[in-house]
This record gives sequence, C-alpha cells and structure tokens, in this order.
Amino acid sequence: MKEKNTDWRQFLQLLRSLNWPKAVTAAALILAIASTGIGLIIPLVMQDLVDTLSVESMDWRLFGLLLLVFFLQAVAGGVSYYMLTYIGETIVADLRTRLWRHVLRLPVPYFDQHETGQTMSRITQDTTTLKQLVTDHAVTFITGLLSVVGAVAILLFIDWKMTLIMLVSVPVSMAILIPLGRMMHRVARATQDEMAAFSGLLGRVLAEIRLVKAYRAEQPESENGQAAIRRLFGFGLKEAKIQAVVSPAMTFIMMGILVVILGYGGVQVANGNLTAGELVAVLFYLFQIVVPFARMAAFFTAFQKAVGATERIKSILSSKTEQDSGTSSPKAADVTFDKVSFSYESGKPILKDVSFQAEAGTVTAFVGPSGGGKTTIFSLIERFYLPVAGRITSSGISITDFTLREWRGKIGYVSQESPLMSGSIRDNISYGIAGDVPEERLIIAARDANALEFIEQLTDGFDTLVGERGIKLSGGQRQRIAIARALLHDPEILLLDEATSSLDSSSEILVQDALQRLMRGRTTLVIAHRLSTVINASRLVFLERGQVTGTGTHAELLASHELYRTFAAGQGLE
Repeated sequence: MKEKNTDWRQFLQLLRSLNWPKAVTAAALILAIASTGIGLIIPLVMQDLVDTLSVESMDWRLFGLLLLVFFLQAVAGGVSYYMLTYIGETIVADLRTRLWRHVLRLPVPYFDQHETGQTMSRITQDTTTLKQLVTDHAVTFITGLLSVVGAVAILLFIDWKMTLIMLVSVPVSMAILIPLGRMMHRVARATQDEMAAFSGLLGRVLAEIRLVKAYRAEQPESENGQAAIRRLFGFGLKEAKIQAVVSPAMTFIMMGILVVILGYGGVQVANGNLTAGELVAVLFYLFQIVVPFARMAAFFTAFQKAVGATERIKSILSSKTEQDSGTSSPKAADVTFDKVSFSYESGKPILKDVSFQAEAGTVTAFVGPSGGGKTTIFSLIERFYLPVAGRITSSGISITDFTLREWRGKIGYVSQESPLMSGSIRDNISYGIAGDVPEERLIIAARDANALEFIEQLTDGFDTLVGERGIKLSGGQRQRIAIARALLHDPEILLLDEATSSLDSSSEILVQDALQRLMRGRTTLVIAHRLSTVINASRLVFLERGQVTGTGTHAELLASHELYRTFAAGQGLE
C-alpha cells in the first residue's frame, strides 16, 4: 500500500511541475461544469414537458427551452473539448521538452546502460499516456463526479427511497473496480516496460540494418521481434480480460438498477405517488449517473497506465546529469595523467596507475595491443567518465575545475568512423556552432581539410544531404568533413582515434595531409595501431592491460621495450 501511495504522489508531483496554461484550464473547467449543470436541467424540463402533455395542451415554449438547453450544452461541450486538447498538448510538449533537455545532459554511462529505443519510448509513448489522461479523462472525471452528486441531490428531492436503491450500486461497483484496478496497474507497467524493450530492439536493428543484411541475420532478428510482439500481444490480452470483466459487470449492475427503478417507479406512478414526468426525470438522471460511472471506470484504467508511465519518466528525470560546474580558466596547454585508475565495473580495472604528460604543442601517440585502454584514456579526457583514482590536469589545473562546456570546447575529436548526422554537409561541418557560419569560413575549413574539391563536384555543394550517419559519402569523404568540423571549431587539444586506419591509400594521403594541417600548433593525442603513422610523434606511450609499460620516442622504445620491438618488426619498422 505504501508503494501505491508513493506512485500517486509521484504522479501528482509530476502534474504540478508541468507548465499548465492556467487561464485555459480554468476556462475549460468552467465550461465543462457549465455543460454539466445544463445537463442537470434537461430532466427537469423533460419532467414538465411530459406532465404538460399528459394533463393539458402542449406548451411549445418548453420545446423551445429544451432545444436551447441542448444547443448550449453542445456549444459548451465542443469548446471545452478543444480547450482540453490544447491543455493536453501543451503539458505534453512541456514534459517532452524537459525530458529531451535532460536526456541530452545525461552522462555517457547512462547510455551504456540503457538502449536508445527504450529512452525514445519514454519520451514518446509514456508522455502520450499522460496526455491521454489529461485530455480524454481528467476533466470528464471531475464533471462526472459533479454530475453524479447533482443528479443524486435532485433525485433525493424527487423520491429519496428510489435514490437509496440506486446508491446500493456504488459499494458493489467499488468492490469490483478496486481489485481490478490494481491488476490493471501491474499489467500497464509490464506493458510499458515491454514496449520500451521492443522499441530498443527496433532502434538497435534498424540502426545497423546493413550489418543485419551482410550477415544474413534477418531470420533471427525477425524471430526476436516476433517474440517481443507476442509478449506485447499477451499483455494486450491481459488488459482486454480485465476490461472484459469491468465493462459487462458495470453494465449488469446498472441495468439491474434500471429494471428495479422501472418496476418500483411504475408502481409509484400507478399508486399516484409519482407523476409520469417525475419517472421520466428519474430515468434521465439515472443515465446521468450511469454514463459518468462508465467514464470513471475508463479514467481509473487510464490513471493506472499514467502512474506506470510516471514511474519511468521520473526515473529519467531523477538521473543525475553532467555537472557543468567549475570556473573560467586560461588557455589549455598540456594534458597530464597522474596515477589515474578507472573501471567501468567494480573489480574490473581498465586503467591502473596511468601517468604521462602530453606537452603543449606536441604529438603524443598511444600504441599497444587492443584492449589496453587507449580509447578509455580519450573518454576520460573528454570527461565522459571520471577516474576512480588519480588526477587529470591541464596547465596545472584539474580538468574538473573547468566548466564542462568550456573544457569540451577546447577539444577537437576525429575518430576512426567519424559518424555524421543526417542533414547537409554544411550542417555537419558547422555542427555544434551556434548561429549561421559565414560561407567564407566553411570554404576555408573545407579547403584546409582537403574536402572542398569533392564538395564542389557534388550537385548541391555544401547543401548536399549526407544520409543517415553519412552513408551517402565514402569513408575518406566523411573523415575530411570531420576534420573540417574540427578546423572550424579551432580546438586547443586534438584527439585522433585511428583517424586513417580504414582508408584506401589515395584517401589516406589526402586525410593525412589535412591532419597535419589540423595538428599544427595544437596539443595532439593520437591512438594508432599502424606505427608508421606516428613514428615521428614527440612521445609514444605504450599501453598493456591498462598500464603504461614504456614511454619515449620511436628510437628509444626500439632500444628499451621488447614488445614494441616486436610490434615494429611486424610492421617492417625495425
């Protein structure tokens, strides 16, 4: 029970935190209440109309009044519906904006632990569940309560005995709804988890569709998807079973009450204790109780789904974002690791007491067997992760003392794959720069990256669309666009992660030339498996199993480091 109350509090807390359009909400409530009030008048008008027809000539004014009441109710209902939709769209837009901003500021470890599709599901499907509750059910629940209370009050005045007979249905209905509502909450939560997992599967497979096709994995991935779809199907049937009990049970109770009221009311009319018009009014009010009860049952189901969605949304919003603390500092120079240790999982160290200095304006290369921790060093420099021990400094200042935005603004990164964003070449070169970039700066950056020639040969030039992850361009073209991007940002520290390892010889010559231009005057750190690309580096750092086992120039390591000599001999560099 404590967990259930916590769910309620989380849901209400989330609703209160959203940007509600207060004036529109108030107007929508007033109109909805007005529509409900008008609806409560209709049975009284019908009562007078029936009694008038039964004892004297027809009063056309009552017909006119009835039509006016119907018209006013229709207008109020239509306007309030539009307002409710506006409210729902406004708050879900606010929630999605808040989620999107928060997700973009989550640290990299969060994305290591959560599939992209699952996070997408939280931002899209779970927020839609909340919108449906507000738009389709929340105000109808409130007006339904008013309708029930108003109808019961008027019925007590018309015939209190008949009203008490109707009220017997309330505890019976609650005895059915409450346990079924708890079951619906569990099913809704499981359904949302399964939907998020299915979205994660779709995102993973579709993002690597070429890998799927290249290794003929369509069949196993199809089976994985079908298994997820079957699980969703099963949850859908569970929800349908609950609804299949709720709706007929409520209908049975209300129809039973209707039969009793008709029998009792008919006797009362025959005895002269009740007029025909009053019986008609009672039946109308009965329907004004039955319909809101059905809506309340729907609200109860939607509410349980929304509570489940809130748990997932709150789990994202409560995740800690990257802290952009720190102060402004001087121009970055060297990068120094002082006994740095790091592990992704407890008890499984990746780096152990790593120390080195990449001096300002020099080239420091990291070499060694795969899995030695070279890429992890770059991730630590970027502050994607924080070391578990030791310090990383620049110009004698811990890199955590820089504001995160300022520190990353000092770094340019060119990786082996150099992924591009969907959009144009212009968008990709200027990615991350606020405002429009002058054409002249784009041209200079592209020219210095040896990319201008192939860009100008394209039909749309800088406005050419690169496709998803830059698939419409070759590897060498993507690399040169990434270099142009780095040149445009003019970083102080440059990280090159196997930037030429997957290129053909002609592309490599162009990229190497562009890289030399990019490295000029910057503190450069390079990861390389081909020693020929870094033998002229100022310093080489040899990494084995997360530890530095040798530092020095190419010649110094040849003379002092046995494994380095083996590597060099294997590449014809002894």
